[in-house]
Amino acid sequence: MTHFLLVRVGTALATMALLSAALFLATDALPGDAAGTAAGADATAGERAELRERLGLDRPVVERYLAWLGDSLTGDLGRSAAAGRPVGEMLASRFGSSVLLVATAVACIAVAATVLGLLAGLRSGRPVDRLVSSGTVTLLALPEFLLATALLAVFAHGAGLLPAVSLIPLGDSPWQHPQALVLPVASLFLAGVGIATRLLRAAVATAAESPAVEQARLSGERGPRLAWSYVLPAAAPAVQGLAVTTAGLLGGSLVVETLFNYPGVGSELARAVAYRDTAVVQGFGLALAGTALLVLLLGDLVSGLLDVRSRSASATGLRGERRLR
Repeated sequence: MTHFLLVRVGTALATMALLSAALFLATDALPGDAAGTAAGADATAGERAELRERLGLDRPVVERYLAWLGDSLTGDLGRSAAAGRPVGEMLASRFGSSVLLVATAVACIAVAATVLGLLAGLRSGRPVDRLVSSGTVTLLALPEFLLATALLAVFAHGAGLLPAVSLIPLGDSPWQHPQALVLPVASLFLAGVGIATRLLRAAVATAAESPAVEQARLSGERGPRLAWSYVLPAAAPAVQGLAVTTAGLLGGSLVVETLFNYPGVGSELARAVAYRDTAVVQGFGLALAGTALLVLLLGDLVSGLLDVRSRSASATGLRGERRLR
């Protein structure tokens, strides 16, 4: 397990380095820059050049990347050219709200996917399995923005039960206004529950046919105890799938936050792109990439632990089968 963890951490760090370079180069290649936006439409070429020099945008791209990366490792993500505030301060004020939104959706997905995946996987080929599979395939075919728009049209504009815009008073936490969380969380939930359920259903159906589970059934194991002790430990691929889904929802949340005007990373990032505020785009993008890699690393770790437990359960089942023979 130690070797497994070291390899995964090393891979995550190497991936993070590559992502940081790709992010910096991609934002640097965007037309226009923060100097042009900050100077305004009426600025002369000399004023723009002076501002570019003051912001350090006239230096070679490799030099600027290495300087940015070194500052980022110390926690300094630069300063917003449009807002004049440190990017780290802006990120701290927004990132918690985005994490809350995604974490709430993932918690709901984990519960629903576990129940539906076990229900369908343990009854593979039966009507309940076909019903769950049809529903999840339908959700997989619908993108986040379409699901969010449908929820907005039905529950906000149609029934008037929930607010169409997730406005949070300045200084308040989103938890203090739960009605503002319902539609964004529901949009992310519907976007992610389909793939998580299908992955768990496939893992459960495979595990249910294993010798360990068959031996447990012959020994009298039934119901929740059978699922918890023998079936769920074999669901390591589903855990990794949930981690991938969570990482994907971090990106999907940007669209949902912008649509509902939720005060998270998404709306601030959209504003930064509009103003060519590359420091904010780079800082926020780096934080999102790091969070996604951390989620994937945790998914690998939990999956590895479940895999060890699954092999132990399989070995126990095989020993019991030999004794019966």
